[in-house]
Amino acid sequence: MGKIFGYARISTNNQSIERQIRNILKVNPNAEIVEEIFTGKTLSRPKFEKLLKRVKTGDTIIFDSVSRMSRNAAEGFELYKKLFINGVNLIFIKEPHINTEIYKRELEREIKIDIDTGDKSADNLISMIFEALNKYILSLAERQIFLAFEQSQKEVDDLRQRTREGIETARKNGKQIGGHKKGVKVVHKKEQPIKNLIVKYSKTFRGSLKDTEVMAIINGTTELHVSNNTYYKYKRECQSESLS
Repeated sequence: MGKIFGYARISTNNQSIERQIRNILKVNPNAEIVEEIFTGKTLSRPKFEKLLKRVKTGDTIIFDSVSRMSRNAAEGFELYKKLFINGVNLIFIKEPHINTEIYKRELEREIKIDIDTGDKSADNLISMIFEALNKYILSLAERQIFLAFEQSQKEVDDLRQRTREGIETARKNGKQIGGHKKGVKVVHKKEQPIKNLIVKYSKTFRGSLKDTEVMAIINGTTELHVSNNTYYKYKRECQSESLS
């Protein structure tokens, strides 16, 4: 039996990787977890590259989602095919329909038939038809895999675009974005503690509470205070960071 690995990735030290690890261990409690911090400032993922060198035929890698495997649809799809060809099993918790086991099933479903009508021309024609049908079935499976990576990339790109548009709208409304130095954001003293509580208690992240309940905790049981607008602004930023 091959080894089971779980790959979890975050993009900043301020994020929590625990949710991904918890999800992976639910799939396989014995998975060897590989953790990595990967920012947009570098394309280097040394721990992931090391993992790719370690895995062998029959091994399994579990990801919380396809976005943890690759930010780029084309690169993710190519890596998926390479690992599949090498016999490495891939499990995506949020996109189970593209697990390699599903793709393997599609391969096994190829229509195979012995053709012997006695007419060589007819046999060749029928063989060509079935070959084309098999290729079509496999192309559909590959398309589903590529679309999953593509959708993941689109979600990240859309969130970043909405963030940029929100900042631009705030600027046009006369709100100051960033510090006195160009491109440097002013981080309020209470911002990070509030974000930590959002990530801890909101069911969007690691917790199980609704947003109104999280705000009640922040405003009623701590020395912090947050308005509705600021709360959802911080929540969006936390989501953007977790997708990066």
